[in-house]
Amino acid sequence: MKRSILAAIVFITIGIIFGAVLVSDFDGTPFGFAQQKSIKLGSDEKPQKTDLNLLAANEAFVNVAKKATPSVVSLIVTTKAKKNPHTDEFFRFFPDFPFRMPEGQTQGSGSGVIVTKDGYIITNNHVVEDAAEDGIEVVLNDTRRFKAKLVGTDPLTDVAVIKIDGKDLPVAMLGNSDELQVGQWALAIGNPLGLTSTVTAGIISYLGRSIRIIQDSYGIENFIQTDAAVNPGNSGGALVNIYGEVIGINTAIATTNQRYQGYSFAIPINLVKSVAEDLILHGKVERGYIGVSIQQVDETLAKANGLDKVEGVFVQEVIGEAAKAAGIKAGDIILSIDGKPLKAPNELQTYIASKHPGDKVKLVIWRDEQKIEKTVTLRARNDNTVAVNQNDDEEEEGAVVESSARTIEFESLGFSVRKADARLMKDREVNSSVLVAAVKTYSEAFSRGLRENDIILEADKKPVSTVSEFEKIVKSKKPGDALLLRVKGPQGSPRFVALMIPQK
Repeated sequence: MKRSILAAIVFITIGIIFGAVLVSDFDGTPFGFAQQKSIKLGSDEKPQKTDLNLLAANEAFVNVAKKATPSVVSLIVTTKAKKNPHTDEFFRFFPDFPFRMPEGQTQGSGSGVIVTKDGYIITNNHVVEDAAEDGIEVVLNDTRRFKAKLVGTDPLTDVAVIKIDGKDLPVAMLGNSDELQVGQWALAIGNPLGLTSTVTAGIISYLGRSIRIIQDSYGIENFIQTDAAVNPGNSGGALVNIYGEVIGINTAIATTNQRYQGYSFAIPINLVKSVAEDLILHGKVERGYIGVSIQQVDETLAKANGLDKVEGVFVQEVIGEAAKAAGIKAGDIILSIDGKPLKAPNELQTYIASKHPGDKVKLVIWRDEQKIEKTVTLRARNDNTVAVNQNDDEEEEGAVVESSARTIEFESLGFSVRKADARLMKDREVNSSVLVAAVKTYSEAFSRGLRENDIILEADKKPVSTVSEFEKIVKSKKPGDALLLRVKGPQGSPRFVALMIPQK
């Protein structure tokens, strides 16, 4: 019996030892299915020394993110009940309010930038303009949540200010957008597509861009264009430089699918600061106006006015008392304002946007091929005036006027004229009888904005009253010359049209 027990113990011991050998090698290392002792991952090659400039750039981006991100907040906005949120087919504001709620309400996300320790936050007007009562919620970078009050909005710049009850909040550093240059690095910080505290990088690809997304004739567009990736939810967030200073407030993208496709646009921070200060102090923007309708100066318009180079903005019409009192006239070209040269209408509009009623600005004007100075005392906006950046190139409607008079055709320019009858001249309140009979589609005249049924009042700033007078002036021009016309359409105010005489 004892021998049997002893034999059983021996066999059990041998079995345990044999089983251990099967699952391990003699070093005590477990066997796997691959029956391999170890796997070596990675290369033995050592990294080459990285360029110190690249290391510095990498460190700069890291520092920017650390400095700027805490002051950028997330907004959750519940709107008032409405049927159709506004969107544009090409350029789009953010957000698109994709989350449907009962009774026609929507809820969307946006971003904002803290600018005071006690809780004033800058964002976009389009993010909060339709917010319901108590419908703005702010989420800080540290995840704290606050209800915000709407302080004020400025639809003309798409800037808004909201307020939360906070203390010792992280405040953004604000830079100087007037010093920006194309090619500089820029980082966009915001909360796109629900992804909080997202940082993307790109360069400034254009300055002073107008994309005609603000649907108001007084709209002020002087956007910073970048290729930093932004998406719905980025609106109201920060565009910062490599020092961590906010240089713009992200606002819109160029897109055909409501998502980022390469270009985004931000409001310059200098304009934002001016607007935000007014909103915080007064609850509204107290803005001064000159009262002129202006358009871009191009080569043809410059040549028609005797300018050696393309510069300034062209005054199509004087429509405000400030401009009238200062002696500004239709046909003037404003070359500079307070010593700042002008190249585009939005530059003038942006500068004026930072001024208030009663402020004085000094203009250098090109008139009759010489420079003159005018001082304008700005006035408040009058609802009876329309200070627009317009080219007036839309076709105007009007009854076709029948006439048996002969038609004079200017084939190279693509239009013809004939004599207007007395009834039409009386209806238009004009002394000229030079009526545009037809304009060929896509011709020089068409592309420059001349339209059928316009009446030509002046040619080369000389009044014309008959077709023969007008014909004489046109025939005096040589190929390459420019011809400046002042015309009046069926329903519009007088406007200028510049034509280039084609080379033969």
